Amino acid sequence: MKSFILSIFVICSLNLTHGAESAPYNILDELDPRDPHIEEILQYYDERYTEETGQSPFISEGEQEKGWCYQSACPVWARIIRAEQMMYLYVDGVVTYVWLVSTGMSGYRTPAMDQNPNGRIYDRYSSTTWPGGDYNGLGNMPYAVFIYGGYAIHGTTRGNWPMLGRPASHGCIRLHPDNAYIFNRMVRNNGVGSVWVTVE
Repeated sequence: MKSFILSIFVICSLNLTHGAESAPYNILDELDPRDPHIEEILQYYDERYTEETGQSPFISEGEQEKGWCYQSACPVWARIIRAEQMMYLYVDGVVTYVWLVSTGMSGYRTPAMDQNPNGRIYDRYSSTTWPGGDYNGLGNMPYAVFIYGGYAIHGTTRGNWPMLGRPASHGCIRLHPDNAYIFNRMVRNNGVGSVWVTVE
């Protein structure tokens, strides 16, 4: 385990960089949401984020604890239908936004989920394994809202926009970054206890 942590430290030391406004990228090299060590890897990056920003990478549950509402009864419900490659965002029980997504391609299928986000949330987030460019200094996976383990809903870069509407990711749920920003801010403003995510 010590060698595993040390190898992560070396990778991070080589790849963690600073972008605009002196905020750090969260570069997760070789990130695989199915990795049995994913939570340890993410915890390492959480610690680095806190050290460099003085802020927590987690947001609170808000006024409501997790599990107090379910799906459309929640103030915010993100319903992702893999067969349609669409995300329906309900606000107070009403479909307010409908967006194209890309879920996991063959061999990287996005799992079914039905839960509150786990509270981990990054604006700046990038992978050097699948770099695909950068979006306004925020990396190639901006506005990430983590749902379970390494699986997140996040924006994607211009080169991937034509792929929205069909499976193309390595397991996460990709959105246009403008839409990812809207969802990210809804989660931040409402707290994770008031947000529900369903992947079906």
